[in-house]
Amino acid sequence: MNKIFSRILITITFLSLTGCGLYRQYEREEMHFVDSLYRRMSVPTDSISTAVMSWDVMFTDPLLQEWIQTGLDYNTDLHVARLKVQEAEAALLAARWALLPGADFTMQGGLPGQFSASLGASWQADIFGGLRNAKRRAQAALEQSEAYRQAVQTQLVATIAESYYTLLMLDEQLSISSRTMTTWEESIRTLEALKRAGKTNEAAVLQAKANKLGVEANILTLEKEILAIENSLCALVGIVPMSITRSTLADQELPETLSAGVPAELLSRRPDVRQAELALAQAFYSVNSAKASFYPNVKLSGTLGWTTGNGNIILDPGSLITNLIAGLTQPVFGRGVNKARLQAAQAQYEQAGYLFRQSLLDAGVEVNNALTMWQTAQKRVELGKKQIVSLQAAVWNTQLLMKHGNADYLEVLTAQKNLLQAELTEASDRLDEIKSVINLYRALGGGY
Repeated sequence: MNKIFSRILITITFLSLTGCGLYRQYEREEMHFVDSLYRRMSVPTDSISTAVMSWDVMFTDPLLQEWIQTGLDYNTDLHVARLKVQEAEAALLAARWALLPGADFTMQGGLPGQFSASLGASWQADIFGGLRNAKRRAQAALEQSEAYRQAVQTQLVATIAESYYTLLMLDEQLSISSRTMTTWEESIRTLEALKRAGKTNEAAVLQAKANKLGVEANILTLEKEILAIENSLCALVGIVPMSITRSTLADQELPETLSAGVPAELLSRRPDVRQAELALAQAFYSVNSAKASFYPNVKLSGTLGWTTGNGNIILDPGSLITNLIAGLTQPVFGRGVNKARLQAAQAQYEQAGYLFRQSLLDAGVEVNNALTMWQTAQKRVELGKKQIVSLQAAVWNTQLLMKHGNADYLEVLTAQKNLLQAELTEASDRLDEIKSVINLYRALGGGY
């Protein structure tokens, strides 16, 4: 018996030395392009990034914060993502328990006076890392599910904020259109008076009325869009349709300066990048597990039993039977299957590597686009404000000149239409500026 165990021990030691590479943990490969992800950006990329700001610091509107919190509490997709995390935690727990010994107890009774009981235990010695790689793969899956939950939360916060600010922009455009309606009504009354005085004609009055009808139609469209966005926002946060309480576009305060931080932060902060890398780690451990299938399984098992045939249960020392067996199972006929599994695992690992690299490149593109959009929107808002001041002066001057007979009614109508369009565009540009901040917040990882 001692010789058998010695041979088993020697065999296990030899195979352990040949399979030691199966214990390697996943390590990220060097990616030299990471530091160049923001190369085209003209803004400073220091170590203090917009990515470190949590959503309640980024979005300071109290009413918006309430809607975001409601979404975090009741959104369906986020609840599902949280349950996926719990599912992955259970899978990891099962993988950890697989490393521990197992035990079972059996008891049988037969004819009068006959009785048997046994206590068995077994343990698979994870010499070649099959179980250990399964545990590491489960750990990576848990972290991936957590990254997925974070991605869902980031997307949810960004979508709620974007919908909320879109409502504010539509409110502003509705207010502008309503004010313009009042202006057109005044213009119509003025033109009708001038027509009676013989200073203009019916065509001018009809043109002004047509412009007023166009504004009325635009108001109806804006009201329809507001209702639709309110309904979709309610569905997003998990409540029945209702009116969304909100502030105004003019009251919004967002950071005046933005920084993307250092490019390498995307590796740790961006949820989808982390998901891609964790998928790569899972594939790495799957390759290790596939390699481990080429090595034998070592299983230690023992049985402690009691038997009696005369009613003296468990008292007869001669009935005590102890067995201890070491099982060494070497795969023989399954090598073709194991080889195919290894090839498939290696192909999946390479695929995951490409997807991880591409996810990082895509993240860099999104950061670049968000910063460019932010810079452009800021400039457009500034130019739009100057344009509105000029057009307001133009409307006032043309109205004054028309009353004194020194300007044509077409000049007044044109100036008013240009002012309306400029004010609507300025509200849209302001929304683009806010959206660019939201997009950058999301592109950098959503305050993770």
